[in-house]
This record gives sequence, C-alpha cells and structure tokens, in this order.
Amino acid sequence: MGFFFLSLLGFSQNQHKADSLIAVLNQPNDLDDSARLLTYYNIFINHTDQDSVIHYAHKAIDLAQKTGNKFLLINSYLDIGHAQRSKGDLEEAMTTFIEYINLAEKFGFTVELGSGYSAIGDVYSVQGNSKNALLYYNKAIDLFREENDSTKLATSLLNTGDEYFNNDKLDSALIYFEESSRIFEKLDSRIGKAYNLGNIGLVYAKQGKHDLAEENIHQASKILEELGDMYPIAVYEIYIADIYYEKGNFGKALGHALKSLHIAEEEGLKEQIRDASLKLSELYQSSGDYQNAFKYQSQYIAYKDSISNAEAIQKMADLRTDFEVSQKQAELDLANKTKQTQQIIGIGLIIVLLLVGALTYTLFKNNRKEKQTNLLLSEQKEEITRQRDQLIELNKTKDRFFSIISHDLRGPVHSFQGITRIVKAYADAKEIEKIPPILDMVDKSSYQLSGLLDNLLNWALSQQGNFPYNPEKLNIAFLTDELLAMFHNMALAKKIALVKTIDNEIHLWSDRNSTMAIFRNLINNALKFTPENGQVTISTESDGHNCKILISDTGQGIPTDKQNQLFQLKDKKQSTVGTAGEKGTGLGLVICREFALLNHGNIFVKSSENIGTTFIVTLPVYLND
Repeated sequence: MGFFFLSLLGFSQNQHKADSLIAVLNQPNDLDDSARLLTYYNIFINHTDQDSVIHYAHKAIDLAQKTGNKFLLINSYLDIGHAQRSKGDLEEAMTTFIEYINLAEKFGFTVELGSGYSAIGDVYSVQGNSKNALLYYNKAIDLFREENDSTKLATSLLNTGDEYFNNDKLDSALIYFEESSRIFEKLDSRIGKAYNLGNIGLVYAKQGKHDLAEENIHQASKILEELGDMYPIAVYEIYIADIYYEKGNFGKALGHALKSLHIAEEEGLKEQIRDASLKLSELYQSSGDYQNAFKYQSQYIAYKDSISNAEAIQKMADLRTDFEVSQKQAELDLANKTKQTQQIIGIGLIIVLLLVGALTYTLFKNNRKEKQTNLLLSEQKEEITRQRDQLIELNKTKDRFFSIISHDLRGPVHSFQGITRIVKAYADAKEIEKIPPILDMVDKSSYQLSGLLDNLLNWALSQQGNFPYNPEKLNIAFLTDELLAMFHNMALAKKIALVKTIDNEIHLWSDRNSTMAIFRNLINNALKFTPENGQVTISTESDGHNCKILISDTGQGIPTDKQNQLFQLKDKKQSTVGTAGEKGTGLGLVICREFALLNHGNIFVKSSENIGTTFIVTLPVYLND
C-alpha cells in the first residue's frame, strides 16, 4: 500500500477560503494584475480539488510571467506538480518538478530548490524507488537546516519517516516523526500535528497496538476533515479496515475500506483507488464473496502501475474460478431440492431461471471487463516493446559515442606527446631556433582538442536534457560579426574570403550559446573543406516568422550517399579530412542538429561535388518587438 506525502506549501489548505476568493473573482472588480495574481495563488494553495489547483496555478503562471514575479512563478509550478502526483500522473509530475528546480537554480532560490528535491523524493516514493526517495529527501533536509526553514524541514522529516515506515523500519520512522512533531508543536501547525498523529498511529497499527493506532488515526482524521484535506484520510481508512479485520469485525472492516474507496474516487486519487480496491478484494475473498472479490481485483489491476504483473493476473484468474465453482455448486444444491415435491420443483425451476439470467448477465459483464483488461495488457505490451527498441537504439548510440571518444581523443593527445618530446630533444641539443615552427603544430593540436572537447560536452548535455535553454532576442548581424572575427585568422591562413550578406533588421528568438555553437561548427567546417583562394559566404532570408541562415562554401562538396548520414553519429572510418589535412571530430553536425531542434528550428544541406556546399539553418524570428 502506498503512503501519502505532504505538499510543502499545503499546510494552510482551507476550501472555504478558496471558495470565497473564487467568488470575489467572479464579481465585477478592477483588480490589477498583481492583485489578481495573489488571488490566484491563494486560491490554489487553499483548494483541495487537484484539477482546480492545476487550473488556477496555470493562470497564476501566466500573470507571474507578465508581472515578473519570480517567487509566485516557481511556486505555481510546485503546486501543479503536487496536484499531478496526487492524481497519479507521475510522469507529468516529474516533468513539472524538474522545470521547478531549473527555475529555482536560475533564480538562486535555495529554499525552493530544497522543496523541489523533496517533491522529486515524493514521486520516487510513490514509484516504490525507496533508495532515490531517501536520497532526495535528505538533500532537501540538508538545505532546509542550512536555511533554518522550520516548516519545510518538519515536512521533509515527516516524508522521510514515511519512507522508512513503508520499508518496515519502524524505529527509524519514529525518530523522524518525533523530530517533525516537535517542530510542528512550536509552529502550532494543526495540519502538521494531524499528519504526525496519523503517521504514529500507522506505526502503532504495524506494531499490533490497535487501540492506540485507532485513537491516533481518529484524532488525525477529525482535524483533516475540518481542514478539507481528504487525501490522507483515504489512506487511514484502509489501515483502520485492517485493524477491524484482525479483530474479527468484518462489517466495520468492509465499511472503512468502502469509505476509503469513496473518498479516493471523489478526490480523483488513483493510488488510493488502487489500494482500496485491493483491500476490498481481499476482504470479499476472505468472506467467500468471490463475485465482489473478482470485481474489485479487476479494478485494482486496471489502476495498478504495471498491469503485466503475472502474480496479480493469476490471482484474478483464481478468483474467477472460485466464483464460477461456487455458482455451479449453488445450482446443484437447488437441483437436488427440486426432487422433494412437485411444488418445490415448480418454485425451483423459477429460481433456476432467475439464477441463470443473473449468471448470464454477470458472465457478460465479466467477459466485457476481461476484454478491456486484455486490451490494456496488449497496449502495455506494445509500450514495453517500444521502450525496449528505444533502449536498443540508445545502446547503439552509446557504443558509437564511445568509439568516437576513444578514437578522436587519442590522436591529439598522442600528438601533444610527440611534440613535447621533439621540443625536449631540441632543447637538450640547444637547437632553440628549431622550436618556433613547432608551435604551429601545438596550436593546431590544441585547437583540434578544444573543439572536440567542446562538442563532446555539448552533445552529452543535450542527450541528458541538461543543456540550458534560455531564448532571447538576438541580432543576427551582430552574431555574424562576432563569428567572422573569431575565424579571421583561420581564413587568412588558407587565403579564403569571408563574405556576409546579412539583413541588419533581422532578430532571432533563440538561445545564444547553442545558436553560436551551431554557427561555429558550420563556419569551421566550411573553412576546413574549402581550398585556398576559395570563399565562404553567410547570408539570410526571412519570411517574417522564420529566418534561414545560409552558410555556403566553394569547397570539395559532399557525396550524395553521405548527405543523409551527416547529422547522425557515425563510425570514425566515415569521417572526411579537410583540404589542409584537418581531422573531423564526428560530432559537429550532430551538435548542430540537436541545437537547431532545441531552438525550435531545423538544419538542411545542399551540396555538389567539386562545386561547394550550403548548410541552411532555420530559426524562429523575434516577433514581439
């Protein structure tokens, strides 16, 4: 059974306050953007409905971006992530929390960074990944201790205790609960006290101290109901059901399990629907009610994260078999009784007909549910197959990447070793006049190695999704001047003319670092593959929405059979040497494509052998000037 987690900003949840603020918004008023933003914020931190939280938090994000309110901007993302996690949308929640952490790091908000770590710990805990959950919880605790943030520290301590509880490490759980409880007492936080009462009650339940467990959980539920926070109550009710079942009171156990399911369905809590369905299936099975046991086992499987679990499917099949056997036994008993008298036979026939009709209807419903389950299983199988194929392709990409690293690093490093030995030999022989020409070799090797390392780093960051993307208004003419100045000496050395025909009024909307990396690689390639006395031209075309940047050379051109593979990782044996013997790294054009896509653009090539090559980069134009 999954446990619940606190929203770090959720201690002031008050549905009545949220409803009042919504009523204010629905009345005619002249609220300015800042006042409306604050109203949205107070609505979603107090609202107990997760879809409403997401709705009003998105409204707050729009206004926070407009007014430049960084604090409310990132905390709107945090509450959206918590709401998505509570609904069971874990992939969406993780994406939202990562966006939140990126913003916290960008703005330098240390406490908020700790909140992000704690939130990611929540997601890992729901997934059953206890190792990663504890890792992120403890990172959050360290930050909150440094910043002396008592509320968030108490919350992270409570969540960490929950994780130990879920792994049956009850002593460790109590240590964290007790420290959390002391902090909440000082803060006089009702919801904090309620969560600690409930958690300690759950520990008592696992220890078999049923009376203490029921007392603590009852006190916690009373406070939470007053605050309108129903999520943890759905969990508590399942544990209370266990307590009554162990006491032999099946009726009360069933009542609490049904209450948990009802709350979970009303609140849209997929996790708790799954857990309550499993508990109901177990209770009905123990009482011999196999029809309801099968019904709730089917619902449990439908909500289970991985429905391909063989043990669960087998259990469902066993329940169905028990149900059918029990029905056939009932029919046999009825048939024996009809032999007693003619009157009983007549009544028995009527009963049999009714039972057959009910059984047919039940089997029809079960067959339909079975088809739905099989369809769901088929979809999951297709998804697993797709993920397997992706992993195979990623593994191939990794192998090609390691091949490039091992090959391309070896050349420049060995070159440096050879150069240093030559310099040492000349120095020992006091032939100092022979050393300066070698410096050109040093410069060439260092330039090659630096370019390789830059591209390796950029490619690795882009593949991990960690390359920073901060779009801004960029003047293409200024960027071009900066790049031409950078490559002036290289062009001069090969007697290549650098020509630009740029519209000075064009501005791009893209990330500066990745955009510069695209053009550096393309201009470097153009110079590398253009012979002496050639020409490299940079020009632009714009349709008002997108800008085409064309980098053309009069070089050796690219064979047609190689053009389709330019933007893919390839074996070193396919690399091409420049006109002056320059060696390629195998990553430059791959980086160009990755960064073009990052900036919502693309890259294409047109080339003819012995005539020249043109690379065309499309990037969005800045439209809000």
